[in-house]
Amino acid sequence: MNKAIIEVNGLAAGYVKGLNILQGIDLVIKEKEIISIIGPNGAGKSTLLKAIMGLIPISGGRLYINGNELANFKSHELIKKGIGYVPQVANVFPSLTIEENLEIGLWTNTKNSKEGKKEIFEMFPILFEKKREKAGNLSGGQRQLLALGRALITKPDVLLLDEPSAGLSPIAIDEVFNSINEINNKGVSILLVEQNAKRALSFCDRGYVLDQGKNSYTGTGRDLLDDPNVIDLYLGKL
Repeated sequence: MNKAIIEVNGLAAGYVKGLNILQGIDLVIKEKEIISIIGPNGAGKSTLLKAIMGLIPISGGRLYINGNELANFKSHELIKKGIGYVPQVANVFPSLTIEENLEIGLWTNTKNSKEGKKEIFEMFPILFEKKREKAGNLSGGQRQLLALGRALITKPDVLLLDEPSAGLSPIAIDEVFNSINEINNKGVSILLVEQNAKRALSFCDRGYVLDQGKNSYTGTGRDLLDDPNVIDLYLGKL
């Protein structure tokens, strides 16, 4: 049985003290899994990723990484523990070149910088072709690939992705999802927040439906796609 990399028990968190958006979330991400989180706007999906990454205060519950409970953790400490994160917005430095963006991702491990960049360029040839161009000149899909590359260069065990298809063309969405699948095939677990609920559930091993900061439904992606309650309450809206 695959072991749990991240385990969240009763997580409560929010942006303002005393006002929790997350109200007791439970979640498990195991080795080599793809987990999708769906739900209506304001359900707390992106907030959950930020809480896991230590970007907002946690007011209740427990977080475990590889079986070890974390308390008062910092984002850079999580990166060193094998957790990568790609936010929905501001996920590249537009004034820097592609190569410089990747080098920033290497700050936690500068010893194998050449090998790290080589691996990313082999995975995403378009980034090698444009490596000396400013990231701000890239298309939306290419920016997302660069954001994935910069997170992957730290060699994470699990990758947290916040709305990777947002604002992209259908062709770019296909390319990004194909890349996510390739990343997972290399052994990296994926925790995916995605507004395209049907695509996300058809793509994942397991899914969680969040509503008003709480777990609403959970199951395999296929089970959730076929669940009449999930269809009526969520898939028809998203």
